[in-house]
Amino acid sequence: MTCKVKRFSIGYRTVKTAIGTAIAIAIAQYFDLTYYVSAGILTILCVQPTKKKSVQAVYTRFVASLIGMIFAFVSFELFAYHPLVFAGMLLLFIPILVSLQVTDGFVSSAVIMMHIYVAGHFSWTLVGNELALMAVGYGVGLAVNMYMPDSQKELTYYTTRIEELYRTIFLKIASYLRDGDTSWGGQEIIEAFQLLDDAKSIAFKDVENHFTRRQNDYYRYFDMREQQLEIMDRMLPKITALPIIVQEAAIVADFLQDLGEHVHSGNTAHHYREKLTQVKEDFAQLPLPQNHEEFLAQAALYQFIEEMDRYLEIKQSFIGLKLAKKRPN
Repeated sequence: MTCKVKRFSIGYRTVKTAIGTAIAIAIAQYFDLTYYVSAGILTILCVQPTKKKSVQAVYTRFVASLIGMIFAFVSFELFAYHPLVFAGMLLLFIPILVSLQVTDGFVSSAVIMMHIYVAGHFSWTLVGNELALMAVGYGVGLAVNMYMPDSQKELTYYTTRIEELYRTIFLKIASYLRDGDTSWGGQEIIEAFQLLDDAKSIAFKDVENHFTRRQNDYYRYFDMREQQLEIMDRMLPKITALPIIVQEAAIVADFLQDLGEHVHSGNTAHHYREKLTQVKEDFAQLPLPQNHEEFLAQAALYQFIEEMDRYLEIKQSFIGLKLAKKRPN
């Protein structure tokens, strides 16, 4: 029995968390704040995957912490500094956070409330100390999270790799239609679905790391490719289950060969839709099927070119990636 150990690695978010925590604790300790290590905890809670999420984290935690201080003051001063009072306070406090949609700030606010509980009294000095801890912890967390690595190289890689897979898929289908080659297992389609899922995630993060950006051309591009891939996945069984290879198959194979050799992130869909119209016209000039098998094969190929028209229609609605390197049309 073998045990696979996942490769050890340290990501940039881990590095930022470690550095930010150390800075926050050092600043809080320098200013002689009580519970200074808590500044590090608050920083850890604010380091998020994207800039927008980090800002949202600071907002929810700051609001929740202020509400927590008010709850702590009313509960402990009105009743007693007792565990049961703390429990009763949480029973009311948590629903309030839910109603205000700041539940993510519960842990940080609990830290502040526990400080007040441990102090055993409520004073303006304590309030100032907690506000200073929040300023340091949240401030450092937000500051270190303003650095995010450029995702351009990753997005370019995914764009190139996905186009390579699409190219292979079309060429393999063309080979089958022309020569009856059935050795292809369709693994490129599975890989393409996985890559598109990963690529869309990275493109979405890129949007989240720009405060003024509401959309990402790459995200729309990958979404468009995903819609196309769903069509390809749906039509593949129809084309690989032909009972016999008919004359129309060679025409479709030539079209796919041409299309596959020119897959890129620009927009030439209109050009290929015109070619597809020519394919339909060529179909019309061929003789009618002579038997049931030929009828099924021709019907499947007709369905296939209709699906290809939809494939190209989806691409035509996309203006293309401006930064993409142009290839021959």
